[in-house]
Amino acid sequence: MALVSLMWRRDVQCQAFVKKVLRSQLFKIIMISTVSINSFLVVLWTEYNIRYNLFRLFEVSEILFVAIYSAEFYMKLYAEPIGFWKNGYNLLDVMIIVVISIPYTLRKVKGKHYPHLKIGDGIQSLRILKLITYSRGIRTLITAIGQTFYTVASVLILFFLLMYLFAILGFFLFGDPDEGDLENWGNLASAFFTLFSLATVDGWKDLQQQLDKRNFILSRAFTIIFILLGSFVFLSMFVGVMIMHTENSIKKFERELMLERHMTLIKEKQVIVKRQQEEVSRLMKTQANVDCKSFSELVENFKKTLQHTDPMVLDDFATSLPFIDIYLATLDNQDATIYKLQELYYEIVHVLNLMLEDLPQRKQSTIFSKD
Repeated sequence: MALVSLMWRRDVQCQAFVKKVLRSQLFKIIMISTVSINSFLVVLWTEYNIRYNLFRLFEVSEILFVAIYSAEFYMKLYAEPIGFWKNGYNLLDVMIIVVISIPYTLRKVKGKHYPHLKIGDGIQSLRILKLITYSRGIRTLITAIGQTFYTVASVLILFFLLMYLFAILGFFLFGDPDEGDLENWGNLASAFFTLFSLATVDGWKDLQQQLDKRNFILSRAFTIIFILLGSFVFLSMFVGVMIMHTENSIKKFERELMLERHMTLIKEKQVIVKRQQEEVSRLMKTQANVDCKSFSELVENFKKTLQHTDPMVLDDFATSLPFIDIYLATLDNQDATIYKLQELYYEIVHVLNLMLEDLPQRKQSTIFSKD
């Protein structure tokens, strides 16, 4: 039993160490750099001359990248054997590993000249999706898109109903076998495709010219009404829903960041307070053995133990940010008031000076008047 408990304790410690490594910033930087370099090499692989000259480098780097991705997969699986499969981003990593193994499996089973091998090589570009796991901003956008699923689905269903109505109407109006536009309105499938082009406002003038050549009276009204409804109403509604949910997700993301920073500050504060309390307790216990005449002298000795980088934890009202803002605003108002008082004093002195200068002249005029 002791041996089993010892082995279990060692496994828990190792598991905690692996979790710490996976959550570390250095590991994230390594994985982001690995995925970025791998994506860049995939781009270079598309150039025939570079692929021919650096073929051996590409082979070695491919083995290295596959080894890193596999090591990451096994580390995550070891850290959380059950919780690993509950995370959608971990399932994305598993899918990417399966995609990576497809070309090797096809070459071993079907040979190098298998016609569909190029598809397996082409989907290797999905490796760049591993960046989603390590980018919180991208995950926020994906969450916003996921939250808009039901609303967007409702908008798309309404848009499909609109296209269905206009496709049937367009087929009967412009799909006449003798004089109609059979290329664009000859059947329901071509009518849907034509309406999609009108909704995206892509080449709608050419489509309208084909109808004008056949002198369809209602064609212009039909085109204008569908473009107004399909492009300006439903597509704008779709974009508006996406923007609204994205803004909500970004605000939620900012609130989470502020909460995390607040919790980090609280933890740092608790650590500092705990360490200072331990220092004070240790000094109080050893006060009898230290030649301190008073408690103030003991406090002075405690101050010497503090580091210059230690922040002071204060809970007084005067140290709160709102009070400091009000205090600084009051000082600014006080400075402005003093400046205005100084200007007023200068005006008073100037008026008195003018009065003093005018006083002798008045005396002289009084004397002359008496004479």
